[in-house]
Amino acid sequence: MEITINREYVLQKAKELLEFDSPSGFCFEIMDKISVWVKEFGYAFETTNKGCGIINIPGKSSDKVIGLSAHVDTLGAMVRSITSNGTLKFTLIGGPIVPTLDSEYCTIRTRDGKIYTGTFLSTSPAAHVFEDSSSKKRDTQNMEIRIDEVVKSKKDVEDLGIAVGDFIFIDPKTTITESGFVKSRFIDDKGSVACLISLLELMSRENIVPEYTTKILISTYEEVGHGASYIPEDITEMIAVDMGCIGDDLSCSEYDVSICAKDSGGPYDYNMTTQLINLAKENDINFAVDIYPMYGSDVVAALRGGNNIRGALIGPGVHASHGMERTHYNALESTIKLLYLYLTR
Repeated sequence: MEITINREYVLQKAKELLEFDSPSGFCFEIMDKISVWVKEFGYAFETTNKGCGIINIPGKSSDKVIGLSAHVDTLGAMVRSITSNGTLKFTLIGGPIVPTLDSEYCTIRTRDGKIYTGTFLSTSPAAHVFEDSSSKKRDTQNMEIRIDEVVKSKKDVEDLGIAVGDFIFIDPKTTITESGFVKSRFIDDKGSVACLISLLELMSRENIVPEYTTKILISTYEEVGHGASYIPEDITEMIAVDMGCIGDDLSCSEYDVSICAKDSGGPYDYNMTTQLINLAKENDINFAVDIYPMYGSDVVAALRGGNNIRGALIGPGVHASHGMERTHYNALESTIKLLYLYLTR
């Protein structure tokens, strides 16, 4: 089957999503942007009480309702305290690899909307001053944020309007290469959100109606564990679209769509997983089947929330998760194709 994916659109949407700040708990602005895109295709968009987005796609049959999910929330940080010399101590949102934050730029946003820039640094940041500048452990106890303002005391920082609980956005450093690589923080899981938005673009452009009514959930608290704990009650089966892992004894690469058979929440639905594997084989889609012991998805959150569903997990292969991540356009395209085939089979 010939499936025409709009490469330029996929990469454009990935870049826009990746460059938009949206750590867990601060996703209302990016959700507004996504709702505009969705409504341009003529699909209904609603927002749940906790800020997740639900996109409704009528199908040829309503005998069952298929759910797809991807999370737009990312890792991040918040101001934990202000030091006496005018730097910020921070607490993590989600689980970034903390040593990778050393020397990264960031943005601090106050509750009244003021924006300040800064840098994550070790508390021994200078090689010419500190003997342990290279060896000191990089963790939240031994790191702080240097603010790009003239501040010399806690009061100076407070006078800027910065306070405990303000969000800290980590610079994603998004780059798309001519060879098709997407390099950025937070491809987990904005790469998958770009896949779902691009799937809508494909279905709208080609006037495709799925076999069954489909609901797409864009979740906002996945990185802290409860993204899809609530889903619409009429969903009967659900595919989490989230990053595929690379490394150790895994098969997935940056060019594949990952099909996960089991993660920390246990095995995924046997029949759904088998069907996804067979669709990939029959249509020459690059894929890998793997097991992720240190991983949990929106399907796991939905099942633990008591939802009566069957579930599966797929997504583009992403290298260096929770650090400086990278994937390739081929993995995004393969993910879109597999989802399209599943919905129209």
